[in-house]
Amino acid sequence: MKKMTDIYDVDETKLAHAFQDACTQEEFKKFAYQLNVKEEVLMKYTSNLQDAFLEQENCKKCKNLSTCKNEMKGYVYTAIPNDKMISFSYDACKKLKEKMEEEAYKENLDLYDIPKEMKDASFQNIYKDDKARLPIIKYFKEFIENYEAGKNPKGIYLNGSFGSGKTYLIAALFNEMAKKKIRSILIYYPEFLRNLKSSFNTNYEEKFNEIKKIPLLLLDDIGAENESNWSRDEVLGPILQYRMENHLATFFTSNLTLDELEKSLSITSSGVDKIKARRIIERMKQLTVSLELISKNRRQ
Repeated sequence: MKKMTDIYDVDETKLAHAFQDACTQEEFKKFAYQLNVKEEVLMKYTSNLQDAFLEQENCKKCKNLSTCKNEMKGYVYTAIPNDKMISFSYDACKKLKEKMEEEAYKENLDLYDIPKEMKDASFQNIYKDDKARLPIIKYFKEFIENYEAGKNPKGIYLNGSFGSGKTYLIAALFNEMAKKKIRSILIYYPEFLRNLKSSFNTNYEEKFNEIKKIPLLLLDDIGAENESNWSRDEVLGPILQYRMENHLATFFTSNLTLDELEKSLSITSSGVDKIKARRIIERMKQLTVSLELISKNRRQ
């Protein structure tokens, strides 16, 4: 019968041979010894060290996350040494960390019934083949400069043709501001009104106050809602009044001009009230610069 010490010696010998064989690859040898642990510790983890070395080498050659060859895409198997043992963990690779840092700004932007692709809207991807966009882009530059200087710049009332990219343009600005840690909300206004109305017995005040107080606000497609006294006088009016008093930048997109919107706001199921509609429009003029975007339908 073999003694336990004999079996142990055989195992130690096998481990030593396996490690030395692995070290015939000079780069692996360099990788292993850079961990600064004793050789008798290293040889116990030869297989794991080879896996960690391979994944590290994959990372060196990797061009982007989509071509990652590691077992867990975006992560690298990492050796963590101490005096008597080596532990291993999957850590986010450099490219994944960079992507996470780049996209962290998106936490500053909320969407209410707006396509999630708007979180990827950027100035870089704005169509620049249309001269109609140039005044808007120019105003965005001025807006950012003035906002950073604490000058309380006005938002934009952007009206124009269907599918011309009005929402995308504002989303691109808001994403740029989000990178500067400025919070914003983009709201599809007709659906927001429906949701707000259904929340009377739950979180109505919470929703309403968030919209009133957010630093940057877009009310998208205003004028497309079914107009009522409540939506005009109890929702839109107080939101605009609060934001006007507190110099909070407010943006609107619409297929209607301000004159057309005023007419729409004046007519509800309860009748015609031109005075209240006029008050709403005056608040919007206090809050915004009016710009127009007439362009071809980019959604086709």
